[in-house]
Amino acid sequence: MEYKLIGPEHYEEVIDHLRRNFFADEPLNKAAGLCQKGFGNSELEHHSLETLKDQLSLMAVARSEGPGQTGCKIAGVILNGILRPGDTVLALQKLQASSDINFKKIFELLYNHNLKVDLFGRFKVDRIFDVRILSVDANYRGQGIAKELVKHAESLAGKRGFRLLKADATGIFSQKILRSHGFELFAEQLYSKYTDAGGQVVLAVEAPHIKLQLLTKKVSPDESDVDVEPQ
Repeated sequence: MEYKLIGPEHYEEVIDHLRRNFFADEPLNKAAGLCQKGFGNSELEHHSLETLKDQLSLMAVARSEGPGQTGCKIAGVILNGILRPGDTVLALQKLQASSDINFKKIFELLYNHNLKVDLFGRFKVDRIFDVRILSVDANYRGQGIAKELVKHAESLAGKRGFRLLKADATGIFSQKILRSHGFELFAEQLYSKYTDAGGQVVLAVEAPHIKLQLLTKKVSPDESDVDVEPQ
């Protein structure tokens, strides 16, 4: 397995991976009925592409070797972006123009949850390495790929001079993986307690995913000797 930075030439393949794996399976997307496996969602794809443009995202590539087998396949991805002061307020404002009601439900939860805290002031930083999507192809799960992607992302953050990593972990599996890598709980929201003005639960997320966790980890520049193979 090789771990590489994702370049523009891989964007289409990465989006295809997300359509087949992450978009339909992610707990909030599934609760909202946002899309079906194998199909896309224009808002989610735009969000993913904007993150990819920050040039901090990584992919795990499995090479096929043997009689009649050549080439490679994306086994997993971790999409990371740069978060700066004011970005979340602006994103929430732009969200109001969306015509996708279910997409708005999801991201209003995420953005409002982030606005309850001041990570920039608390950690005295002017930018944050934001871990936004962690996805592994169904055929490659159980091989530790997600953990390696997080490990390489931490290394990249250090090499790029970031001092804080942050993730909105929406499901129990990503929460366990990130916590095992030293991410700490900063704030959380029980899905059953996230209700509308009428007291109805906005997103009925299926167990075992019961809460959203905002996780953080401080990082020192170049603290890791793990390297990412260049393109």
